[in-house]
Amino acid sequence: MTMESTAHSSEALPPGRKRRDVLGWLLGIWGAGVVASVVYPILRFLSPPEVPEDTSRIVSAGKASSLAPSSARLVPFGGEPAIVLRLAGGELRAFSAVCTHLSCTVQYRDDLKQIWCACHNGHYDLTGRNVSGPPPRPLAPYDVNVKGDEIFLSRKA
Repeated sequence: MTMESTAHSSEALPPGRKRRDVLGWLLGIWGAGVVASVVYPILRFLSPPEVPEDTSRIVSAGKASSLAPSSARLVPFGGEPAIVLRLAGGELRAFSAVCTHLSCTVQYRDDLKQIWCACHNGHYDLTGRNVSGPPPRPLAPYDVNVKGDEIFLSRKA
């Protein structure tokens, strides 16, 4: 086929054929948009953005006067929570609030006088040592310093 015959044959198409071509292109563009709007969120979910880890070594855990004896408070420490305890005698202690079993957040139970993980009923004593349940090792301890009325936590060296 020569170039003249090709150009001549496109002119010989019925008038509706060109309209069908345009509708085909529009349908293809619409389909590509639908596929992209489904695939893009999935890809964003599978590759989350890089968030820099908070490398602060010292954090404020609030006012010491607001923490009653035999109570605890959860505070953020970098990318994970910490638990600050005030014992009945007034002594302050702090540990990582991430259970060593499956990384659930622990809490203080005044009725048991223990740190407790609700996920699988793990128990830690007030020194952070695992005493029952599935946790394989103690909670990581933090240093506690009080300056004025402010509690400061730092990682143990």
